[in-house]
Amino acid sequence: MSRVDRVWIWGIAAAAGATLVAWAVHSIVPAVPLLTVAVVLGIVVGQLPVLRPAVTGVLKPGLSVAAKRLMRLGVVLLGLKLSLVDIAGLGWLTITTTVLIVILTFFGTLWLGRRMGLPGHQPLLIATGFAICGASAIGAMSGVVKAKDEETATPVALVTLCGTLAIGVLPLLWHPLGLTDLQFGHWVGAGVHDVGQVVATAQIAGTAALAVAVVVKLTRVLMLAPIVASVAVYERRRQAVAVSPAGTGLPQSDGTAAATTTAAGRPPVLPLFVAGFLALVLVRTLVPLPPAVLGAADLAQTVLLAMALFGLGTAVRLGSLLRTGGRALGVGLASWLLIAVLALGAVLIS
Repeated sequence: MSRVDRVWIWGIAAAAGATLVAWAVHSIVPAVPLLTVAVVLGIVVGQLPVLRPAVTGVLKPGLSVAAKRLMRLGVVLLGLKLSLVDIAGLGWLTITTTVLIVILTFFGTLWLGRRMGLPGHQPLLIATGFAICGASAIGAMSGVVKAKDEETATPVALVTLCGTLAIGVLPLLWHPLGLTDLQFGHWVGAGVHDVGQVVATAQIAGTAALAVAVVVKLTRVLMLAPIVASVAVYERRRQAVAVSPAGTGLPQSDGTAAATTTAAGRPPVLPLFVAGFLALVLVRTLVPLPPAVLGAADLAQTVLLAMALFGLGTAVRLGSLLRTGGRALGVGLASWLLIAVLALGAVLIS
């Protein structure tokens, strides 16, 4: 085993062990999504004084690998859940309203986050997670903008909190709002963040509602590719501008050349993992894959995302979040309300 392997193997092993624990908890309490358990476990481990030295020391390289590289592999495999045929079966009105929900939630949350003065990439990451597909979308976007694990931790904690609240809150509003089973499934798919949270929320209304919820949700997941690619293009253009005021890269007054970002340092127009995601969407649509293959891919994707979310969870510092995260919490709750209201409106007009 090389020295590099020894550096990160312990963190990977810890993430794998946490995934087994999360799986056991989910098996005992199926209503609690496995990925939610993985995030919560990571947050708990990151707060315990007895474990914190290990989390910030020997385990940190491996946990960082899990949070970044395994997350991207999980996003790629997520493409095998998507069939364009199933999405087309929703009809043009449902597809159109679902796309509009994603766009309005994304830009509305991004605007609010910036108005509230959230630091760094937090507005972008919160907007991505709440609008598209929860923590996995945050992980995908963080890879494009090269956000730090600590910067990603707060958006992940917020989207996990609000998605977990949705599991309990939305069913309470189902009958008071006068929704049918299928309408409730549509509402859940259009308004709840993570795929696992959608399943946990919609399944109480029956298999038909669950089927609608999952297809609507996966339509939102498909929006991950164009939004991440658009941000990548923006980042390339932004980073291509020279440090000099004129943005020309010409020599400064002291005779030194202005620093510029080279093409090698800029994110690709279409990140490789997003291209892989789209490729597997096409495979799922065009190739009749055996159930065993789809089952194995689903298992691998779940394990990869659980390990990644545990790694991200360990970067959350609740003390700091409670002291300085009031604005971020406000943005997260506002975004949750926004997407729930937009989704309900889409259900009522569909």
